[in-house]
Amino acid sequence: MVGKPSTRYPKAPVKWYVSAQAGSKEIDGVTKEISTRQAYICCSKPLRFKEVFDLVIASPERDIPIKAEVVWSNKYGYDDQITPRGMGVRFVEISEEDLRLIADVVNEHDVVKIATEYLDILETE
Repeated sequence: MVGKPSTRYPKAPVKWYVSAQAGSKEIDGVTKEISTRQAYICCSKPLRFKEVFDLVIASPERDIPIKAEVVWSNKYGYDDQITPRGMGVRFVEISEEDLRLIADVVNEHDVVKIATEYLDILETE
């Protein structure tokens, strides 16, 4: 395993279909959890650590296009219920509208709520 995912942001355990494009590689998977900054994607062939790629998350409301970077990968580790094969990704580019959609979903699932005032200044870094 490479890298370690951050747990600083509230997250929601949602299972949304994802598709990714990294050069000529195409990957299909499903989210295990998502926050306004990152997601864990279960997939059979995770990308390499630090790889930047185009990601589309199919939320129930609409498709969410994101530029993402792999920050953690379980490419060669165990593949079980606790740590399914996949990768943790950081959102590099995402629209404000899509960020708010994810924040609303996280707020529905997580005990720690994202303050409304914070949503007004939320930026992707």
